[in-house]
Amino acid sequence: MKRICLSLLFVAVSCFWLSARPVSLRDTVPEREEELEGVVVSGRSNSTLSRVKSVKTEIISAAGLCKMACCALAESFENSASVTVGYSDAVTGARQIKLLGLSGTYTQMLDENRPVMRDIAAPFGLQCIPGQWLESIQIAKGPASVINGVEAVTGSINMEHRKPTDETPLFLQLYGGTDAMFEGNAASALQINEKWSVINLAHVGRTASKMDHNKDGFRDEPEDLHLDFASRWLYYSPGGTQVRFGVSLISDNRLGGQMDYTKDGYKGMGSDITVPWGSEIRNRGIDAYTKIGIPLDPEQKSSLGIVLDFDHHEFDSNFGRKLFNGAHDNFFANFIYQNQFNEYHRLNAGITARMDNIRQTAVVLKDFNADRKEAVLAGFGEYTYTLDDKVTFVGGLNLEYNSLHSWLFSPRVNFKYSFTDDLIVRLIGGRGYRTANIFTDNLGAFSTGRMFSIDSNLDYLEDAWTYGGNVTVYLPIGDESNPSYLSFDYFHNLFNRQVIADQEYDLDCVSFYNLDGRSFTNTYQVDFSVDPVERFNIVATFRYTDAKVTMKGQGLVERPLTSRFKGVLTMQYATPMNIWTFDFTAQLNGPMKLPYFAADAWGMETSPVYPILYAQVTRKFRGVDVYVGGENLTNFKQKDAILNADNPYSSGFNASCVWGPLMGVKVYAGLRFTLWK
Repeated sequence: MKRICLSLLFVAVSCFWLSARPVSLRDTVPEREEELEGVVVSGRSNSTLSRVKSVKTEIISAAGLCKMACCALAESFENSASVTVGYSDAVTGARQIKLLGLSGTYTQMLDENRPVMRDIAAPFGLQCIPGQWLESIQIAKGPASVINGVEAVTGSINMEHRKPTDETPLFLQLYGGTDAMFEGNAASALQINEKWSVINLAHVGRTASKMDHNKDGFRDEPEDLHLDFASRWLYYSPGGTQVRFGVSLISDNRLGGQMDYTKDGYKGMGSDITVPWGSEIRNRGIDAYTKIGIPLDPEQKSSLGIVLDFDHHEFDSNFGRKLFNGAHDNFFANFIYQNQFNEYHRLNAGITARMDNIRQTAVVLKDFNADRKEAVLAGFGEYTYTLDDKVTFVGGLNLEYNSLHSWLFSPRVNFKYSFTDDLIVRLIGGRGYRTANIFTDNLGAFSTGRMFSIDSNLDYLEDAWTYGGNVTVYLPIGDESNPSYLSFDYFHNLFNRQVIADQEYDLDCVSFYNLDGRSFTNTYQVDFSVDPVERFNIVATFRYTDAKVTMKGQGLVERPLTSRFKGVLTMQYATPMNIWTFDFTAQLNGPMKLPYFAADAWGMETSPVYPILYAQVTRKFRGVDVYVGGENLTNFKQKDAILNADNPYSSGFNASCVWGPLMGVKVYAGLRFTLWK
């Protein structure tokens, strides 16, 4: 409660400061536009490619978020082959993403260019952001900019929320599905006067029933009650200065495990293995931020940006007799100076400070201190050269002093060249670092019967180079209002240092040790978009991933539980005036190498290739959209997802080897009401 009061005081002080002194900014703080534009899904979710920007970035717009249910951020990537979404285990319902063949822990999550979902908040962060709160999601591959730090190893995902200046005094959304999941969202944007505006956002979600379609005795999805609230303010000065600040609160309670498990069933169980095995997870969090932008000259060619962010998060959980409790306090400050010297040259430079205080208790090992205090002070510089629409070069350096890892140096560069108006080449490369948190990075390992074995000299610093490129060709076919294109990507990731979580070295333990050998991924992707006729859009994407890692006793092997390929086909047709909209998505998911103990139990070395189909129909009325749809229409499910489900207190119990859907066909319906100003 003390930390929550301090956070609210942080926002109150910001409000007082703003009322006492005018300040100004553009949409947020001075930002590198190259980071934010690229592959664009526009109003009808059509895809185009920016011919100007230097970094290829896939953007899922508000319309794209409405193509399927998209109850939370975790469910917003089903139309993208770039991002793979799966479960961390078959018990908790935690979703995880993979970008460039690597876990989402290597992807930097940003909220309007503020780092979020770090440390204790990471496992369920994707499920704590309602999709209907967002106006776009931007997926950037590769370590693009040094402005937000060095943690973007494989890329970044930036969320743009609904804005206080939206012309929507009231937005309501209701949703219900056959999986007993119900949710409601509300948003209200108000322009108080010429200087002040605010948007308040609220969410409630509930999974109200326990189901066991595969008859293994475990809930297919945990029972869940989720509450979110956010208030986001904008102060605008006629002099050109802007300030944004806000606060958000989350509360999430989950109960999973065997069907007979009840709340607090783990208390007092001791060594009694006749008590049903269950999992309870409780997330509580508060985040407060301020973003200030001050133009330094009348022409606004130079400006100063200040970003301050404080996040407190608590995570309490049990997995059978195992307990994991954690809390963190994260403070982030960024001071950015920008100077647009002329139409060709621009410089961003600044200082970043970050402090992390993490407390953790895990009843899976003995005599291990998992607490961590980490302080970072960094200086960065980023130079941009632009020559008309033909050439863009961006070079950046970040020099960081880390209290745990000493000096870290991260160079990054990207380059765009337009051979013609219809042929564009982009190149990118750079180095990224992160401090591993073995518990939250591998939450699925708690849903096993194993203890943890951690090397006494474990180095928690992870260090990797990522580089690649993109070639885009625009084609003179289809509807001219939405140009067709063919795009090719290649990215290579190479680790210098990495923490390995190995379930195959010792079947009684989850072994954590440092990489001793090679660890790399090669990712190839091709995208094709065309509108054969007006209002009919087709996008086809195919991605192939070659991911290998050196593991104890095995040498260099294919990375377990990493999909070799993924194909996505999306089609959307809208009638005139968008009265009716028809959306269809088909996925083809490639095989994954299974850990050998799972392969022996299931009688297959790799998971099968399987399709998933989605469909939705939307009818627009005046101010109201009504939609019905279905997910996993092929009714494909992973059988026997939990090993030794009938003996959950044995060392052979394992719910972490998930490679496919856990739920069958789901039918849903909902409505969106918008009151326009």
